[in-house]
Amino acid sequence: MDLKDGKALWPNIYKPYTGFSPLEEDIECDVCIIGSGASGAHAAYFLADTGLRVVVVDKRGIGEGSTSANTGLLQYSNDKTLTSTIQSFGEEIGVRHYQLCFDAIEILKNKVVPSFDENPDFIIRKSLYLASSEKGKPLLDKEFELFNKYGFPTEYYDKDMIESKFGFSRCAALVTHNDAEVNPYRLVHSLLQYAHTRGTRVYPHTRINGKKLGKDQSILYTENGNEIKTKYIIFSTGYEAQEEKRDPNAMIVSSYAIATNSLKESDMWYDKMMIWETDRPYMYARTTKDNRIIMGGLDVKTPFPEKRESMLLRKRDILLEMIGKYFPKLLGKIEAEYYWGAFFGETHDGLPTIGMYEDYPNSYFMLGYGGNGTVYSIIMAQIIRDLITKGSNKDLEMYLKERPASKGSVLRHE
Repeated sequence: MDLKDGKALWPNIYKPYTGFSPLEEDIECDVCIIGSGASGAHAAYFLADTGLRVVVVDKRGIGEGSTSANTGLLQYSNDKTLTSTIQSFGEEIGVRHYQLCFDAIEILKNKVVPSFDENPDFIIRKSLYLASSEKGKPLLDKEFELFNKYGFPTEYYDKDMIESKFGFSRCAALVTHNDAEVNPYRLVHSLLQYAHTRGTRVYPHTRINGKKLGKDQSILYTENGNEIKTKYIIFSTGYEAQEEKRDPNAMIVSSYAIATNSLKESDMWYDKMMIWETDRPYMYARTTKDNRIIMGGLDVKTPFPEKRESMLLRKRDILLEMIGKYFPKLLGKIEAEYYWGAFFGETHDGLPTIGMYEDYPNSYFMLGYGGNGTVYSIIMAQIIRDLITKGSNKDLEMYLKERPASKGSVLRHE
């Protein structure tokens, strides 16, 4: 699958460790992770200290699939609001899902990033969640009420506060605390470097083109004629997982982003908050460590690479114009130094999915689809680690493809 086109930012500004080599021999392991993007790299990280023999393979280079096109906004708020999640699944499940998203960023901040040799440009930020129009204000009012009720750190900005701090006008906004930004491409390399130092074997440019699945042992066959014997398989192939096992709850769309030239510190907006809005599909913006502006959005419901690519230049120009509309003082200073289009996965019901199938014994599909893909990967990686090492995890039911935890049901946390 042709996952992206254009000129993405992250691979051009970060040059990773290149010491990993393709697999050239038959091997055995306890867990084989297929895919080295955000999902696979987090799975490897959380399995690294379990004593299991872990292998990661990827048909591309490390993180060179959809992760290299990820814009690196980490938020506990979801594309599906807390209000809507509660309406769909019930109060306990909705709040628990949001709490897990909040906790995932805390885990990155307090455990994961401090374990690296270098910080992958991880910075705690606030997010400004704007009402796109007057119609968005009741939605924000309800979200603010729920966030306060359940202890999620949030402020409410009215029109005067928005205008005084940002210079543009909206009728209302929420400011959520303890979100974060990151270089996602650098993050996956840091995760796999950590895992590698603890015995995980990593093989880029190693394509799996056949398999023999069994309850006690499975065999994966590589394009080069080698075999991987493993007890467990984690399919963390992102949107390409739909080619392996179609999930009717999943849908693939195309999205676009630009990154500007580096600007002066004085050109940045108030507190460098990450910005997004209530409209769907929405526009979003963030800054980078070297004072670029990333603006993304303009999603199109097409799974065809040719159509996605044909719209890239026009989408680039619209996104650049949007920055100027928000911040007129930047007109004449900004250019789209990087611009790209990429596939983006969503689910119809708004939750990520862990796929488990009878004809795929001891296998797990990590489908972190949605605007919080990296955050979802942290959640799912820990659940799957527990399933492999302990046989259970109390939060699994929320994310199973069957979605047994529907509205009105209650999850019991023993």
